[in-house]
Amino acid sequence: MKILVTGGAGYIGSHTVKEILDKKWEVIVADNFSRSTSGNLETLFGRMNDDRIVYCDLRHKKHIKEIFAKHKFDAVIHFAAYKDVGESVLEPLSYYENNTLSLINVLEAVKKYKVPYFVFSSSCSVYGEADTLPITEETLLKKAESPYGMTKQICEQIITDTYRNMDGKAVLLRYFNPAGAHPDNIIGESPIGGANSLVSRIVSYAKGDLKEFSVYGNDYDTRDGSCVRDFIHVSDLANAHVTVLENIKSQEKAIEIYNVATGKGTTVLEMINAFKEECKDIHVNIGPRRDGDIISAYSDNTKIEKQLNWKPKYTIKDIVKTAWAWANKK
Repeated sequence: MKILVTGGAGYIGSHTVKEILDKKWEVIVADNFSRSTSGNLETLFGRMNDDRIVYCDLRHKKHIKEIFAKHKFDAVIHFAAYKDVGESVLEPLSYYENNTLSLINVLEAVKKYKVPYFVFSSSCSVYGEADTLPITEETLLKKAESPYGMTKQICEQIITDTYRNMDGKAVLLRYFNPAGAHPDNIIGESPIGGANSLVSRIVSYAKGDLKEFSVYGNDYDTRDGSCVRDFIHVSDLANAHVTVLENIKSQEKAIEIYNVATGKGTTVLEMINAFKEECKDIHVNIGPRRDGDIISAYSDNTKIEKQLNWKPKYTIKDIVKTAWAWANKK
């Protein structure tokens, strides 16, 4: 297969590129490097001036046309998006413009150049604050808790409406909380602008790069008062994309949806305690609740396991070990 990976310099994107290269498939990476460094791609391709790495701002149709006119793709995996929940609350217009416009432009090219398969990087944030747990693909989508989550809801609707009247097949992958780094310690999370995910903030604090570490609220209705998340190792998540593409030809529906997660909920404080065992004591400040945060979200991953024979193989301990190893390599 020949695959276009948009946002391939990013955390999940670059780990998926690694999985694609391991399959010996052809890959073209398109990114504008506004949110992630080039380090992971330099490692994977050996250099940045590789023809398979293309600077592209997906908000500009000219950039997209140049890529699609030059290459005949079998599939597109669309990662490119802003993803910081807190930032989306402060800068909603930026998120609505970037996340929806880039998708629309890519879908127009997919349609024009007749690309058979499309995989979209969605999020468990589309469920909002679910009434029941665990969350399944049939769980009712409630109002998103953040502009970021709302952009994912909107993008899913755009894809659904588009594929009602277009040849081809699409898959919406609703991620829960990716964490960790590649088990071989070759690539990991390298965002521009510093740590913003829980795990990246923990390791930054443990290394001394972050002076203070705060948990956003400890008075939620959970077992220890902190939010509950379904943390999935980033390499498991990346592998799910390859598994989807291996099976997409036989997919019966035009659009399929899968939760990608472990099926287990871990609280924020439990994740912090796991890091305490691996690296050092972590002094936690308890701050106020953060706007846009969901209290509890963990998944039932039965559907993807039954239909695609995919299931995660890494544990919370693996997440901690690989994240800490990567942090100490940089």
